[in-house]
Amino acid sequence: MACYRPFLDGSWRLAMGLKALDLNDWIEIDDSFAAQLAERRALLEERRDEVCLALPESLIGQAEVLALLLDHLPARFPEIYRRSPEAVENLVTGERFDLGLGAWREAPLELAGRLIQEDLCLLRRSERGYRLVAGVVCFPSHWRLADKLGRPLDLIHGPVPGFAEQLATTVDRFFVNLKVERPVWRANWSLVDTPGLFRPPEHRRRPRWLAAERAGEQVWLRVERQTLRRLPRTRDVLFTIRTYVEPLVRVVDTPATARALVARLAELPDAMAAYKGIAPIRAPLLAWLERRATEP
Repeated sequence: MACYRPFLDGSWRLAMGLKALDLNDWIEIDDSFAAQLAERRALLEERRDEVCLALPESLIGQAEVLALLLDHLPARFPEIYRRSPEAVENLVTGERFDLGLGAWREAPLELAGRLIQEDLCLLRRSERGYRLVAGVVCFPSHWRLADKLGRPLDLIHGPVPGFAEQLATTVDRFFVNLKVERPVWRANWSLVDTPGLFRPPEHRRRPRWLAAERAGEQVWLRVERQTLRRLPRTRDVLFTIRTYVEPLVRVVDTPATARALVARLAELPDAMAAYKGIAPIRAPLLAWLERRATEP
C-alpha cells in the first residue's frame, strides 16, 4: 500500500496543492486490489443508481476514458490485465469483459470503474464552467453522486468552508488552462472513525464514541490521491480518486509524526473540522496524539 502522509507537508491551508503527474503512475494498484474490486462490483450491482450516473452528453467522453485505460492498463500492468480485440481480462480476479460491437456502449465509464480501484468523475465545459457529467464513485467521503451530477464546480464545492471566497477563482482558472500534456495530482486527507470506504452523507451523522486511551486504534487516516488530466480528443477533464485508509496507530509511528498531526489539527478551522467529520472526535484524538508526541 502506498503510504501518503499529506499532513507532513507543512501548515494546513485551503489550497489545490498540485504536483506534476507522470502518466506511468496514473493508476495505482496494491494488495487490496482484489478486495476493493469485489466491493466495487457489489456496489455497482446492488446500488448502481447511487454510484454510477451519467448525462447523455457524456458518452463520447466516457468512451475516451475507457479507451485510454484499455491502452494503459495492459501496458503498465501486463501481469494483471490482458486485452484482445474481443475482451479485456483481469488475471487477478478472473473477470473477462466483452469488448465486442455494442458492449458497454451505453456505459463505458462503468466498465472503467470495474477495472480499477480509482473512482472516476468526468467534467465537461459549459456556459457555467466545468460541469460533472458522469461518474463512477463507489467510495465517496460524505457526498452523493446524484447531488453533484450536472452541477458546475462552484456548486459541487459549495459545502466546502471557504471555497467560494478563497479557492473558486483559482480552480476555475486551473480547469480552463489544464493542458493534455501536463496532468497533475494532489492528496487530500481526513481522520475517520471507521475504515469503511463507502461513506455516503448520512455516515457523517453517526460519529462513534472514542476512548482517548485507544483513539489510535479507533481512528483511521483516510487519504484521497486525486489526479486530473485533460482528455486529448474531447477536451473533457477526468478526475480520479484513489482512496487509502490506514489505522492511525500505524500511521503515527514516531513522536515527530504525532506532533505534526497535533499541529495540523490545531490549525484546522472549526468549520473545516466539522466538514471533514473530525470535530466530534477531535478532543479524544488530540489527547491520544499528545501522549504519543511525548513518548521517548
